Amino acid sequence: MKIEVYDEMYGMAKLEVDELARLSSVHLEAGERVAGASGRAFDVPAWYRGWRESRGAGGDGETPSGIRVEAADEFQAFIPWEELGRAIILYGQAGGEPLDKGYPLRLYVPGGSSECLNVKSVVRIRVLYRSGEGASASYGFRNRVTPEQLRKPDGT
Repeated sequence: MKIEVYDEMYGMAKLEVDELARLSSVHLEAGERVAGASGRAFDVPAWYRGWRESRGAGGDGETPSGIRVEAADEFQAFIPWEELGRAIILYGQAGGEPLDKGYPLRLYVPGGSSECLNVKSVVRIRVLYRSGEGASASYGFRNRVTPEQLRKPDGT
């Protein structure tokens, strides 16, 4: 399954889970940062540095205001960059198999302002640079409703 990464400064890519994981220079056992978690994970800040380099960006560059992750069930969370210092993304079981629970990716934000920032089944990652948006974390379901779904059964 491909994960969609959108970055306001560096564009968009659709990457397989292993391609996404290879961008990070820091890989670890999830339990090293999150009690009770197990499996293979990568460090989010290190991943971001690798992502930028893969897009041809050198140097430090502008610090993002945060990331927005979207799950397969339409749950989404915005996490300010300041809360992502110890964040990890779980991408595989200890033996290297894909995740059973939380497939394809699971974000953990140790020490984050809410447990709801730990998002399972992540399918999209958006890197944002908007001033003012980084003020606080937010999360919830984004339900998409089409105009056809709003019409009454008789078509009016």
